[in-house]
Amino acid sequence: MAEPHPFHSPRTHGFVRVAAATPVVHIADPMANAQEHAALIRQAGEAGCDLVVFPELSLSGYAIDDLHMQAALLDAVDRQIGELARAVGEAGLVAVVGAPVRHGDRLLNTAVVLAGGEVTGVVPKTYLPNYREYYEKRWFSSGDDIGAETIRIGGQDSWIGTRLLFEADDRPGFVVGIEICEDFWAPVPPSTRQALAGARILLNLSASNIVIGKADERAMLCSSQSARTLSAYVFTASGWGESTTDLAWDGQATIHELGAKLASGERFALESHLTIADVDIARIGQDRLRNGTFADCARRELDEEGCIRLGFRTHPSPGGGGLRRPLDRFPFVPDDPARLDQDCFEAFNIQVQGLMRRMTATGAEKLCIGVSGGLDSTQALLVACRAFDRLKLPRTNILGFTLPGFATSEGTKSNAWALMTALGVTGEEIDIRPAAERLLADIHHPYADGQPVHDITFENVQAGLRTDYLFRLANQNRAFVLGTGDLSELALGWATYGVGDHMSHYNVNGGVAKTLIRHLIRWVAEREPEGGASDVLNAILDTEISPELVPAAADGQIQSTEATVGPYALNDFFLFHITRFGTSPSKVAFLAHQAWGDASRGHWPANTPDAERFACDLPTIKAWLRKFLIRFFQTSQFKRSALPNGPKVVTGGSLSPRGDWRAPSDGNARVWLDELDAHVPEA
Repeated sequence: MAEPHPFHSPRTHGFVRVAAATPVVHIADPMANAQEHAALIRQAGEAGCDLVVFPELSLSGYAIDDLHMQAALLDAVDRQIGELARAVGEAGLVAVVGAPVRHGDRLLNTAVVLAGGEVTGVVPKTYLPNYREYYEKRWFSSGDDIGAETIRIGGQDSWIGTRLLFEADDRPGFVVGIEICEDFWAPVPPSTRQALAGARILLNLSASNIVIGKADERAMLCSSQSARTLSAYVFTASGWGESTTDLAWDGQATIHELGAKLASGERFALESHLTIADVDIARIGQDRLRNGTFADCARRELDEEGCIRLGFRTHPSPGGGGLRRPLDRFPFVPDDPARLDQDCFEAFNIQVQGLMRRMTATGAEKLCIGVSGGLDSTQALLVACRAFDRLKLPRTNILGFTLPGFATSEGTKSNAWALMTALGVTGEEIDIRPAAERLLADIHHPYADGQPVHDITFENVQAGLRTDYLFRLANQNRAFVLGTGDLSELALGWATYGVGDHMSHYNVNGGVAKTLIRHLIRWVAEREPEGGASDVLNAILDTEISPELVPAAADGQIQSTEATVGPYALNDFFLFHITRFGTSPSKVAFLAHQAWGDASRGHWPANTPDAERFACDLPTIKAWLRKFLIRFFQTSQFKRSALPNGPKVVTGGSLSPRGDWRAPSDGNARVWLDELDAHVPEA
């Protein structure tokens, strides 16, 4: 069987597969606990994991009280550490286990790092709880004064200290920081400085007992710490088998990255198990790179001693299948219905308030908008109606114009009229064909002589006239022109520059991706029906996206935008990952293939019609990505460098030259195309 191309491995693209282990606990029985560990380590290795982390004091059990002070128990723990080191070496990963460890004349609650058949290092717990049900200071000493010292453990010489980080020798960015349970609840957790020192994956070995509501608190802290430190945070707590003399245990395990939950394990399970996810250390690095505050804080907060990095190597199994983490097909549109409802509420109101503020600032009481019967002008008109309602202005002051040209269909024109009528705005129709014919004749275009030449000039004469009419109508009515072009079109340069749909007095859609606009219109249609407009809104959603500038072909096929620039679903996916994280084209292609390669896999946003649920193979994704790279990096920036004002809406960023994206208008796409060709196979 042929070896799979490296492109198809998540590891190639900067992912590290981590596992939070939840073993069955055997009270004060290090050998039995080590056997549970070894089985989970083998399982993690077979699943292609690079890293597996166990709960606090996992080799001895946590709730064993004064048994921690027994020499026989501590000797047994030490022996099992040596045995487990060999098992970890065979599995080809790095494992972090919890153990009580003697160091000099004190006992420490520690995390022991095992890799390559050896004990790589030991991290002691800093903050020991000694309140309410906790009595750790009865048995353990804090390791806060141990920066980096040598220790004899598991029959080997190794390092111990709170200033230790662990770095894969062969995996850039695979840097691990470790804290233990209560450390996590401190106002300044050790993991904060570990992250500032370069750790991208933070681990918490916990024996936190469970009471009502505590699981939510732990998940909140994990999410918050991963967001604040721009990291991944892996948490695993003791579960079944721990002593329930006075406490209970749920075995909670979670994996978060940059604030988002990647995976969570079964709580109150009765069997040992793993919670696995692929952590994107490359994305974490890119996010830190573009966040200057992170580097400034590191420079301010880290002292001269810094951290010591101890190296390790992994050789994980090539198995494990595809990417193991949530991956949105629509980065601008959440899958969860409640979150989608919240996002639509926020996006709509951002647009509305932006327009309201511009109107109050200019003193305008009227606006002009071109209403085509398409998605973008529909959304802009809905925003305008809500803004006028909140400003207590009559909707009749919204002057909507349908401007049919040579390819305007009866369907879109009737939808435009039905929408304006349902919303109660002032509607008017101006046929631009006579003016377009005169202009084409004046410039001696072949179409004026009866030739069927439908080139870019033919198209832009119509697009330019529409905007020209709107600006002059705005002058005449003491109004301003409301733009309708969206974020996705700006990314692709799909706008007629200058006196065309590129320009307006204010553009409410410039920060909204096309895929989100679809759901915003559905949201208005289903949750906030506007004067009986729901039927026409749904009809507009069912209409193929077209600029309607070129007459239909002899077979009746209309001009299709997506046939030219590619599916907006893919283009929005490309746009998000390239602008939000600076992701390389090959990784974007890999992620797109994972998200779009199989329509039956994964979740779709609520209310997505079956007709919009499609799949793409890798060659198709590569071809459309190539077109996107050329349009985005090489041919369209000059349009984005001269954009009208409009509010930023989505977390992926805006393309305003005054906002998230600033680029030279004279750039080219060579380095992105070369990277795509060098690293993405044809299949």
